[in-house]
Amino acid sequence: MSTVKFFYGENIPLEMHKARIVQKINLQPIERRLEAIKEAGYNTFLLKNTDIFMDMLTDSGVNAMSDKQQAAMLEADDSYAGSVTFTKLEKKIKEIFGKEYFLPAHQGRACENIISQVYVKPGTIVPMNYHFTTSKAHVVLNGGTVEEIFTDEALKIDSDVPFKGNMDTGKLRDLIETNGADKIAFVRLEAGTNLIGGQPHSLENMQEIRKVCDEYGVMLVFDASLLADNLYFIKTREEQCKDISIRDITRKLADLADIIYFSARKLGCARGGGICTNSKEAYLKMRELITLYEGFLTYGGMSVREMEAMVVGLDETMDEHMINQGPQFIEYMVNELVERGVPVVTPAGGLGCHINAMEFVGHIPQEEYPAGALAAAFYLVSGVRGMERGTLSEQRDENGNEILSHMELLRLAMPRRVYSLSHVKYAVDRITWLYENRHLIGGLKFVDEPKVLRFFFGKLESTTDWETKLVEKFRADFGDSL
Repeated sequence: MSTVKFFYGENIPLEMHKARIVQKINLQPIERRLEAIKEAGYNTFLLKNTDIFMDMLTDSGVNAMSDKQQAAMLEADDSYAGSVTFTKLEKKIKEIFGKEYFLPAHQGRACENIISQVYVKPGTIVPMNYHFTTSKAHVVLNGGTVEEIFTDEALKIDSDVPFKGNMDTGKLRDLIETNGADKIAFVRLEAGTNLIGGQPHSLENMQEIRKVCDEYGVMLVFDASLLADNLYFIKTREEQCKDISIRDITRKLADLADIIYFSARKLGCARGGGICTNSKEAYLKMRELITLYEGFLTYGGMSVREMEAMVVGLDETMDEHMINQGPQFIEYMVNELVERGVPVVTPAGGLGCHINAMEFVGHIPQEEYPAGALAAAFYLVSGVRGMERGTLSEQRDENGNEILSHMELLRLAMPRRVYSLSHVKYAVDRITWLYENRHLIGGLKFVDEPKVLRFFFGKLESTTDWETKLVEKFRADFGDSL
């Protein structure tokens, strides 16, 4: 992977693209931001985009398309069945992943629904390197349970281990031996483990997992939604892959999986998703559910224009200069915050910069949702929307008891090719100021708590009037500034 160094001054990440279409964004006064976060029930998911300056909630469906993707959308074939557009996408999937059969779906969680309905039965277990909220929900809804088989390093906030997203294959083997292979619905490996800071897994680890699966006759399912970032880390951090192309690394990973699924809202910078496999038996089992839940087999709930963009986007994901920008910007942000003493997950992972709320607001008990409170507070002082990844993202057990998360993180996602370095510097400045005034931040409590995926649309309120005091301090330090 080529490196550009600056002869004078600091070395900074260099964008390998130029902007030709721009979209205006607004920075509202802090008084309006206070009204907005209250209206949203202190849930950043419920904020309106007109009140947001930088949207770092997610990298899902908000990445910038390339000129070639935009142009490709004009070529779409709108046929309900048998469209030329679908054939292009099917061929591209086969070319990149080497999988014979492809099933389209409207996004990643739709793929999780199909796979779980087919393979998860009451009493079965799905081992994972770490769960994702929707993947776990689909397994549980179908009567299964999730077992997280992560390594001991995975939950260490400050670390120099390059692949904290690896699965512990010793623990995996013990789990299968204890419960029996017939109780394992499938093993799920997630690229760029979302809930522990976007940490990657290695090619070597996936090879080891494949050996265990073969030993016990268990299926390996690969969630490739965050594959782009994971490819970058494998290329730059794994010795055996430094002289291998991104395309060849992708194929090596794909060959190890029985089923691959992905959200194109992340992988390919389009809106859609899909499942691919070389197993005709698996294809036939899932095919009917695609038609039932998603749409006909040649569009699967997707716009054909998005499918055209996806074909190009998947090709562009094989370009080192496309996949490196997100991780390099995230690394820059992480390093800047480390220098300022702000607690963040290290090493820098993919998807976004992850602030350690457990330390940042250590005075807030987990039952008062410290990561959620930090997300609300950061929006208030900056206009930047981040996302809680902690206890708020869990759900209560069958007895109504709170399940405390392993980590309390504020995720500041880095949508691909969207924000400039000045935007990143602004976010660093505001999060640093907030850290210096962290004692002002208080907790949250639910006033409207859904039973499933409560972090999406639940509403909360502050436990004290801490937000008012934060606004007062902001005005004292920043004067009339936005």
